[in-house]
Amino acid sequence: MATQVIMPKQGQSVETCIITGWYRKKGETVKTGDLLFSYETDKAAFDFESPADGILLEIIHPEGSEVPVLDIVALIGQEGEETSSPNIPDVSAIPAEENQTPSKEFREISATAAPVTGQIDTEALPKLRISPRAKRLAERKGIDYASLTGSGPNGRIICSDVMGAIAGTSLATEPSLKTGAEYTDQPVTNIRKLIARAMHDSLLNSAQLTHHMSADVRKILEARRKIKEGMSTGKNTQDITINDMICWCVIRALKKHPEINSHFLDDRIRRFNTVNLGIAVDTQRGLMVPATKSAGDMDIRSLSAALKKAADDCRRGNINPELIQSTAATFTVSNLGSYGVEMFTPVINLPQVAILGVCTIINRPADLGNNTFGFVPYIGLSLTYDHRAVDGGPATLFLGEIKKEIENLTL
Repeated sequence: MATQVIMPKQGQSVETCIITGWYRKKGETVKTGDLLFSYETDKAAFDFESPADGILLEIIHPEGSEVPVLDIVALIGQEGEETSSPNIPDVSAIPAEENQTPSKEFREISATAAPVTGQIDTEALPKLRISPRAKRLAERKGIDYASLTGSGPNGRIICSDVMGAIAGTSLATEPSLKTGAEYTDQPVTNIRKLIARAMHDSLLNSAQLTHHMSADVRKILEARRKIKEGMSTGKNTQDITINDMICWCVIRALKKHPEINSHFLDDRIRRFNTVNLGIAVDTQRGLMVPATKSAGDMDIRSLSAALKKAADDCRRGNINPELIQSTAATFTVSNLGSYGVEMFTPVINLPQVAILGVCTIINRPADLGNNTFGFVPYIGLSLTYDHRAVDGGPATLFLGEIKKEIENLTL
């Protein structure tokens, strides 16, 4: 009996996944562990490995399909093996051009869709293949999608087809507009939708205020110099970065100001007994904020290794989805210092009550003592806090504590 390839469930909040590509074609031989297809949730991207040896008998959901978790994606077995069962669509009974079963939402669109303008022959409705996203876009822009030719899998109409029709309509009614050849429309990815929604909701549903301060980083830079020298001589094997040391100082400050290490839950404030530190990570797919659980219980070396692993997992696309939920971290650090940013306003990752923005290091004139003046390296610190949960006084004291920890760093 053929082996069913099941769309895995990535976290409790994930209900559907989108197949972004197939590494193998129908009829090809696969072995256990071979990469079969790639897929993404609204938070991360993953590769799926073949669960069995055999031939890829059927691809039930093609590239671009939105598939419910635990749904059957494909069948693996031996040549000539029966592929139908009570739980599997009988693909042999479907016409060749329909031989890849669309998602539930797509099946509903195929059976019930009507164009925005005009009427079409109801006998042709089952042949109309359009993605849910493209359908919504066409309806919003008043495009008769029944007349479009799809460029997606098996002639499926996708967003780029609708955008092309929009460009043609605009040119016909507004000759002054530039041609579509001068720009490219990119569909909004799932993770970009998530980021946009989270950032908008954060600003809309909280009272955010940002305080700025700077800290003398001579001790951090000296510690960093010694670490690099130790690595070059073989005395040190672990590269502890400036960001690691800043995070270490932040954790120490949070332990002294536990009211900042909290979630605001409308009718209550949940104060945490340990620090689960979130770090903003820039990836090719967009911003991710993985949480390092129990970061407050780690020494500097363990913390450095954990932060590096979390960032690497995000960039490879195999981070645990539960770790990038906004509720996974109790406080977040966003470091833009390497980009030369001198001051910025980070947006809180709700329901957390604050976020620290770390800026670049700038040499500033300062009193060195004994009537001597010189230039001292200062790092910018930007603390955004939710005024619903934290008042200005405690927020400023916490930011001052971070400054104190940085200027008196001991590892």
